[in-house]
Amino acid sequence: FRNNAKMSAMGITQIAAVMGACVAGGADLPIMSDETLMVEGNGSIFLAGPYLVKAAIGEEVDNETLGGAVTHTEISGIADYKFKTEQECLNHIKKIISKLGKQDDAGFDRIATVPPAKATNAIYGILSEGNTKPYDMVQLIECITDADSFDQFKEDYGKTIVCGYARIEGWAVGIVANQRLIVKNKKGEMQLGGVIYNDSADKAARFIMNCNQKKIPLVFLQDVTGFMVGSRSEHSGIIKDGAKMVNAVANSVVPKITIVIGNSYGAGNYALCGKAYDPRFIYAWPTAKIAVMGGEQAAKTLLQIQVASLKAKGKTILPKEEEEILRGITQRYQQQTTPYYAAARLWVDAIIDPAETRMVIAEGIAAANHNKHIDEFKTGVLQV
Repeated sequence: FRNNAKMSAMGITQIAAVMGACVAGGADLPIMSDETLMVEGNGSIFLAGPYLVKAAIGEEVDNETLGGAVTHTEISGIADYKFKTEQECLNHIKKIISKLGKQDDAGFDRIATVPPAKATNAIYGILSEGNTKPYDMVQLIECITDADSFDQFKEDYGKTIVCGYARIEGWAVGIVANQRLIVKNKKGEMQLGGVIYNDSADKAARFIMNCNQKKIPLVFLQDVTGFMVGSRSEHSGIIKDGAKMVNAVANSVVPKITIVIGNSYGAGNYALCGKAYDPRFIYAWPTAKIAVMGGEQAAKTLLQIQVASLKAKGKTILPKEEEEILRGITQRYQQQTTPYYAAARLWVDAIIDPAETRMVIAEGIAAANHNKHIDEFKTGVLQV
């Protein structure tokens, strides 16, 4: 209800088509809209249905009399239009929308569209089966961006995250993506693909802030196993640098669109704009895995906890029993990391064909461009 009220105050037109039952709190939603349309025989709006009314005050009344289309368009006056069929109702919505006044848009930059340098279906051959092998994220980016539009930011620094300005269907975007290749920094140190190190977190934070300064929408391509761990990273201040990146993502005011390509584990999910960080849209490829940590590590950790719990109760666990417990944990964990499990819980908006990635990003930016309101960009306290 708060969102309805706030959107109305922002001048966002809301049209409610009641084609079924709107009961209790749900009854307020269509009435808080600009215009309410109801379908006779199907649509009903009431705070309490006939059974509850009878139980509460003893009155016997049917759905239509209590809160049907005729009741609310002719007696209570809370609905504006009634229709015999759903199709008539939908057609009238089109008429209402056709008369809406033109609104200023956000003004995100767009030029003529240029096809990608690589064929869209070339995207299928980049990831290995099971996504177990390294791949070059830049090749994937070339499948979804306009040809010759991708300009890498700090290309030779913080290489496990690829950042850069590009265009998708002509729209200017800033891309933040995990590099899955094993890379080597200037010191000659090897860095694992899909892992966020101090330098890559620092680079990404700066790039995200730059995009907010320039009013450029952000696209996050996730294939991340998390932040680098160990004494070396801790002594280098990985928590500080990671917090800086998370701060920049959390406080971003430009539209954010997230594509979960492969792994999306733990704090890496947060840093690359997971669901909790308010992306306008978040999509997953069928290859996505969303979890606190990788399946093998999680299963072994959960096994240790379960075995310790059983031993605390005085039970003896044989190696064969441990194997059975581990197998059961692994099976459950693997099922719960799939994009289908995530989509069923609304952790992602949709599971998409990888070849549709370019299209859904462009559609998302076009939709976001209709909202001219962009807050002033401010970050919280940053440790340096």
